[in-house]
Amino acid sequence: MMKSPYKNEQILGMEYYITDTPGTGGHLRETPEDFRVGELFRDVKLTGGPHLICELEKTNWELQRAVKEITKRLGISHKRIGWGGTKDKRAVTTQLISIYGIKAEDLEDFHLKDINLKPLGYANSQLSLGDLEGNNFDIWIRDCDGPDIAGNLESCVKTAQTGLPNYYGIQRFGVTRPVSHLVGIEMLKGNYKEAVFRYVGFPCDDEHEETKTARQAFEDNQDPKETLSLMPVYLRYERAMLHHLVEQPEDYKGALMVIPPKLLSMFVSAYQSYLFNRVLSKRIENSDNISEPETGDRLIFPDGKEDIVTEKNIRTAKVHMKRGRCSLSIYMPGSEDYEIIGEMDRYAKEIMEETGITKKGFSEVTELVGARFKGASRAISMRTEIDYKISENNINLKFTLPPGHYATTVCREIMKADPKNMI
Repeated sequence: MMKSPYKNEQILGMEYYITDTPGTGGHLRETPEDFRVGELFRDVKLTGGPHLICELEKTNWELQRAVKEITKRLGISHKRIGWGGTKDKRAVTTQLISIYGIKAEDLEDFHLKDINLKPLGYANSQLSLGDLEGNNFDIWIRDCDGPDIAGNLESCVKTAQTGLPNYYGIQRFGVTRPVSHLVGIEMLKGNYKEAVFRYVGFPCDDEHEETKTARQAFEDNQDPKETLSLMPVYLRYERAMLHHLVEQPEDYKGALMVIPPKLLSMFVSAYQSYLFNRVLSKRIENSDNISEPETGDRLIFPDGKEDIVTEKNIRTAKVHMKRGRCSLSIYMPGSEDYEIIGEMDRYAKEIMEETGITKKGFSEVTELVGARFKGASRAISMRTEIDYKISENNINLKFTLPPGHYATTVCREIMKADPKNMI
């Protein structure tokens, strides 16, 4: 176990590495082609129907923006497109999408730089998150400068077979400006004005100077009209919120609601991710074996079933975990009642009290975001078999992860590099 020396990881709860070997160092994504992602889907039945299933390959495109451009070219609503999971922007990604109500021939004249759409057939239902089984990764880490690269890499690869910390990666919170969880905290507390100021204001060091100037002006003067004249045009959500405040002063709840509901819900999810990361770090701090069950721990199985470790079943739980049949999990509270059982539940309760979040906040935010946050469990470790090769001072990694797990979290454990080198 080693503590991360990087402040921008610590503030997001990513406080530890499970291995104590020096990192390989290096850089991720020197080009998008260095980071390739391909989806593993459950069987998609092409039995005919109104949904055209397509293979979407994109390079250096954020998914939501790609979908917006695709719908614009096709002249349809974005609601007619479904997918199994979002993907990294700075990467070459291959995934399936479904498009309702169009024919394969409608794509014959479709052209968009760095985007390819290949029709595969028709299905009766739209693709959704539950259809995704996992993702394959093919990643290059360039310019590694750590000591004994081969030896330290092999040590991390071996640990990955038993379990690496399943942290939510930095991109979950915002890469250059990790504030999503801070906006979520204010939304959950009903502080809509503060939520707007966290999103529109709150300048960060790695932003462009013109952006920092606009954000700082909003912090200092609280004048939406003045800030609007300074805010860069590409920050469309910030500008939309400012426009609303110019037209309806002090209506901060309304300003938030100009943002798409999916993005609003991501702010709330980001708080739960922050909570998860902090609880996981606390567990590692007190017991660096994240694959050894203790009485009161929660277990989660691949089919979603859950159980509690007791004095009576702890030996069976150890056998199941050793064989990869289940994992320890952290419960991220929401609007539903739950029983505080083990140490990790107590950690979560302490952090929620520290941040001033209650289950009532999760209930009330439902109206704003159009999504329910009942509470959810997530495995604290991820296992994977990593194939690798070393070419001079470059490393190639190939591995598979379940949905919602972060390849950058695997790379983080191996590299132990400044997160800015992993963007």
